[in-house]
Amino acid sequence: MKLLSNHEEIFLLAILKLGGNAYGVTIREEVSKATGESWSLGAIYDPLYRLENKGLIRSYLSNSTPERGGRSKRMFEIRPEGAKALLSHKRVRDGLWRRVGDAVIESK
Repeated sequence: MKLLSNHEEIFLLAILKLGGNAYGVTIREEVSKATGESWSLGAIYDPLYRLENKGLIRSYLSNSTPERGGRSKRMFEIRPEGAKALLSHKRVRDGLWRRVGDAVIESK
């Protein structure tokens, strides 16, 4: 099993949380909120395209809207492979945390 990187996990979780409203700007806002860091749109799209190339997400163009001057948005959604990878990653992480426990970290 190939585990996700921290960034991949964060991006997949952001897309999952946003549901049908996952596009560059909303993903950037969600990732920025989660990490406490400011992200440029360019820094958002590179990992998104890598996730797409790995088959974990897919993108498509939305219908054009008058609010955007007739332009479409590039929307992102998790593919079944992405959901499986995210769940496997969570199980590994949760299992390790259960075995380590907070007490071990607090004693350091």
